[in-house]
Amino acid sequence: MSRALWASVVGALLFLSSPSNAVAGEAPAETLALCADCHGEAGMPTATEFPILWGQEFYYLYVQLKDFKAGRRANEIMGGIVADLDKETMQALAQHFSEQPWPEIGYRAPADEESKALAALSAGQCVQCHLGGYEGDSRNPRLAGQQADYLERTMLEFKNKVRLNSAAKGSLLASYSDDEIAAMARYLAGL
Repeated sequence: MSRALWASVVGALLFLSSPSNAVAGEAPAETLALCADCHGEAGMPTATEFPILWGQEFYYLYVQLKDFKAGRRANEIMGGIVADLDKETMQALAQHFSEQPWPEIGYRAPADEESKALAALSAGQCVQCHLGGYEGDSRNPRLAGQQADYLERTMLEFKNKVRLNSAAKGSLLASYSDDEIAAMARYLAGL
């Protein structure tokens, strides 16, 4: 086999086996029903402290489930839910939620906080990872239109070293005041 053909075959196999291109099986109905108890049946969570999962990227969702299971992301409820999930089920759940449309939450941030939020977001260069419209990518979550209460709690968890699955975010958010974090959360939720 020629080197060029061999390189093409290896490249295709790597592409097809990468997590962002994996085709997961169907998510179990009973697990999806359990997810809907907090995250909502139509993409709208049942409370503002729960994140929107619909429309997030497959790989991001899958990694978060793995982090809950491994304890890198501490949450009593989620830790218990994922404890017995196998890799295939976590991939199927991530695939299911990534294929759903992002819901519009209709939140509007207070206009008087916009300049404080933009200054903080700009100082942290948040668009470098979460992209210009804060829509995220396969490794970074969408922040635009996410629940304000969830965003604020998550940023505070990074700041206070409660959430340990991104040391860089923890270090960055430790440099912000709680007021700046609240303003950023509300601004992002309103996008």
